[in-house]
Amino acid sequence: MACAAQPRIWIAFRAKIGTDPHMIRAICILLLFQLAGESLSRGFDLFVPGPVIGLAALFIALLIFPKLAEVIRVAANGLLAHLSLLFVPAGVGVIAHLGTFGTNGIGLIVALIVSTALAILAAVLTFVLFARLMGQRHE
Repeated sequence: MACAAQPRIWIAFRAKIGTDPHMIRAICILLLFQLAGESLSRGFDLFVPGPVIGLAALFIALLIFPKLAEVIRVAANGLLAHLSLLFVPAGVGVIAHLGTFGTNGIGLIVALIVSTALAILAAVLTFVLFARLMGQRHE
């Protein structure tokens, strides 16, 4: 009886997750951009992380080839639907290092507040600079 039910369960599972070959192609494209970025970062000993370079390259490729967006849309939507799962390792890391937070808690809080304030200040200054530049062009 269990053997007869197993194929139906497998068919239902495949129907739920899908077997879209476009998804595989899209994930391969995303991974190739990450690999290219990682290769550039390590090959030229850059201070920028490889995934950031790969993401910038993907952005440029999307500007040059707009149809690429349709190809990777399936994988991107699938990854974004489960984005919350990517925060689990960070949460586990926080729990694993609770002793560090207990020992250096004040320093970590100060560093967090100062870095957040500096990031906000940098964003404001960048916005003001670009607003002035754009305002001068239109006058």
